[in-house]
Amino acid sequence: MVIKLEKVDVVVVGTGWAGGVVCAELSKAGYKVVALERGKNQTREDYIGVKDELRYTNRYEMMQNLSSETITSRNNLDEVALPVRTRKEMMAGTDLGGGSVHWAGACYRWTPYDFEIKSKTIERYGKGKIPEGMTIQDWGITYDEMEKYYDKWEKTAGISGEADPNPLAAKRSSDYPNPPMKESPPIKLFKEATKKLGYHPFQVPAGNLSQSYTNPDGEAMNACMYCSYCTQYGCDFGAKSDPLVSVIPTATKTGNFEARVGANVRRVIYKNGKATGVLYVNTLTGEEYEQPADVVVLAAFTFTNNRLLLLSGIGEPYDPKTRKGVIGRNYNGQFGITFLGARGFFDEKKFNYYAGAGALGGVISDYAADNFDHTNLNFLNGGGIEMRQYGSGPIATNKVPKGTPSWGAEFKKKSVHYTNRSLVVWYTSANMAWWHNYLSLDPTYKDDNGDPLLRVTFKYTDQDRNIAKFGIEKSREIMEAMGADIVDEDEVPQEFDHVYDGGHYAGGVIMGTDPATSAVNNYLQMWDAENIFVIGASAFPQFAGHHPTETVGALAYRASEGIEKYLKEGGMLVAKKEVSTQV
Repeated sequence: MVIKLEKVDVVVVGTGWAGGVVCAELSKAGYKVVALERGKNQTREDYIGVKDELRYTNRYEMMQNLSSETITSRNNLDEVALPVRTRKEMMAGTDLGGGSVHWAGACYRWTPYDFEIKSKTIERYGKGKIPEGMTIQDWGITYDEMEKYYDKWEKTAGISGEADPNPLAAKRSSDYPNPPMKESPPIKLFKEATKKLGYHPFQVPAGNLSQSYTNPDGEAMNACMYCSYCTQYGCDFGAKSDPLVSVIPTATKTGNFEARVGANVRRVIYKNGKATGVLYVNTLTGEEYEQPADVVVLAAFTFTNNRLLLLSGIGEPYDPKTRKGVIGRNYNGQFGITFLGARGFFDEKKFNYYAGAGALGGVISDYAADNFDHTNLNFLNGGGIEMRQYGSGPIATNKVPKGTPSWGAEFKKKSVHYTNRSLVVWYTSANMAWWHNYLSLDPTYKDDNGDPLLRVTFKYTDQDRNIAKFGIEKSREIMEAMGADIVDEDEVPQEFDHVYDGGHYAGGVIMGTDPATSAVNNYLQMWDAENIFVIGASAFPQFAGHHPTETVGALAYRASEGIEKYLKEGGMLVAKKEVSTQV
């Protein structure tokens, strides 16, 4: 028997940056908000003493347990998809705060080109530059319209950074709220080398705070201690920008917000073109609840947002055979082929890699977006070239030059010698959307509740391989200029290997102006259900050449503005423009 609960103004599925921002903004505005999180409750204090590489880097303790629910994966339409079984193969966040708690902290704004990629590509290069089958599209919003939301998120999160010195960089309305992190010797080496090559290096904008900071909502955050336990870890010192030290406490203080943990949402309840609430299961008792609400916000991971819409029968599922439908369309993200580059080994230089932070690093944007001429290149878009000092754990990091035996006396000798003597430079290449990469429900495999798993169909293209090769060449050039004695290049894989370890997956509920090719408008409001807002990377029509978190946060502020307007006025917030000429 389903237990029906008291109606609230807004129910939010997910408590990461996307859901957390919405909860804070709407509860501050006086609306009653309930957030549903399938994981357990967590606070900053729960992460005290978690600096344990074996538990978190090697055994993935902060990641979702895949024994109850996972995804299936395949490369081609005629293949049978198989389940992804281990957390090493798919690292998806869980618990209060979601994946936003274990993230590294790199914070990039996406460029004007990224938001209007189809229009700007045709304008500069002509329609023929876009290959047949590539389904990139404009977002339905411009960078100039997004800028104020980027600025607001940076101030809420306390981002540490400096403006990109590239003359082609997008304009900013204000500086970062905190100065950049420290310039360590490896970062200084990277900057000196790239400057000599004529590039424009700057410090990676970081969600690791360079100083103590109090955000506009009054939430206090501490300065980073450079302990090196960021990626795959929660911050016990409250020095990493995450929902647990910012938007969730802000929402809680209003008295209008409840975070309900152990609540696994199975369906959006949908009748006559509108949602009336959600159905969820208490993960401890197995009891089912209906949470009625005036507005339903899906702000979970990309896979969850897509799956809930498909299970609930909301929106037309994408069909690759006809290339019609929208839910599941344009699956994209950052994969194994994304972060390729060159590793340098130094015989005479030694670096202190015991210290570090998730976004401590240097970067150039000279080969990002359309900042360079693509006329004679066999790919679109680009990416940032980075060098990071994460802080190297002794178990996970044991790099030796190529050709070294994987065991024995020579391996031991080089392993000891090159400890703290190697650096890596990589290219964060963009990922374009294609007609054959999409999300759907699996016809065979089900979760513990008997619901079909989400099926991912994804394969690499020549675009992916070509942009990766370009990035490796540029990374090698920089590493050689840094003075490495040995430079090893990464190898470009020919096909996707079904390992989802990056956490940056997007699309399927994408933004746009045409309901034939998009699921949501530029307020993240569904075309097919005016009181459902779907927020997160699932809205990205394609993936830019930088990390996604800041754009997720900015879109959440945009959506919050739209939800508040909807609660006051109702109706569609953006007029439909049925302008599609290519599906």
